Amino acid sequence: MRIGLIGLGKMGGNMAQRLLNNGHEVVAYARTVESVKKAEDKGAIGADSIEDMLSKLKTPRIVWLMVPAGRATQETINKITPLLEKGGILIDGGNSFYKDSMRRARELREKGISFLDAGTSGGIWGLKTGYCMMIGGDKQAFDKAEPIFKTLAPENGYAHVGPHGAGHFVKMVHNGIEYAMLQSYAEGFEIMNAKKEFDLDLGKIAGLWNHGSVIRSWLLELAEDAFKKEPELASIRGYVEDSGEGRWTVAEAIEEDVPAPVITLSLLERFRSRQDESFSAKVIAALRNEFGGHDVKKS
Repeated sequence: MRIGLIGLGKMGGNMAQRLLNNGHEVVAYARTVESVKKAEDKGAIGADSIEDMLSKLKTPRIVWLMVPAGRATQETINKITPLLEKGGILIDGGNSFYKDSMRRARELREKGISFLDAGTSGGIWGLKTGYCMMIGGDKQAFDKAEPIFKTLAPENGYAHVGPHGAGHFVKMVHNGIEYAMLQSYAEGFEIMNAKKEFDLDLGKIAGLWNHGSVIRSWLLELAEDAFKKEPELASIRGYVEDSGEGRWTVAEAIEEDVPAPVITLSLLERFRSRQDESFSAKVIAALRNEFGGHDVKKS
């Protein structure tokens, strides 16, 4: 199967290679010449523009977007929409907000173009192990593109989860759960790291917990690797970004009157990690000094 792929970053580049490794043809386009050249070296057909990419695809064309969510995705869709013929399929594999995907599907349907929102998880390991794919949109379009999903995913690792927007909605909640899991592991390891009298080997413990423990997981495997590389994580600053999907998950929970305290607090902890020093903590210290005469540490 021949597919156009726009976006050749860490995820897009590896996805192109996985498709190529399994007999598909990929026409690759990205903003940088270097990224396209790298894909060509792996066997892809390079393109120097969206127009060039489309000219190298047979109708009905299938184009996969793997670009950052938000403005970059919308601008790319705006460019490609007038050039796609009726019957073409546009797949967004990025982390777009599900309501944007619902709107885009409606707008593209009016032009006779099918849209699939493909929530994609797997990170940099997807090339080797495959990507978990949560796909929303018309079932007919899904069926046409299914050979692509089957190649990109491991066995039982992809599914049509519902109508337009459902794929990105499920991926959004997936990432909200991920926030909470990461925070849980982080707090546990921080407690153990603080217990200096036991001189605990955190990498060894992460590995131990992956054998029969009820909290065993792939994340613990990665923790074991990280602690073996650098037991104290001394070179890593404790600054944690968020992709936006944790915020969307919390907002959705509020909109649906669903209590989600753990996911919400894990998101707020990411915000806290970005403060060099917390002003709210200063206020608490000052008040404790005022009402109780408690000592205040001076900066």
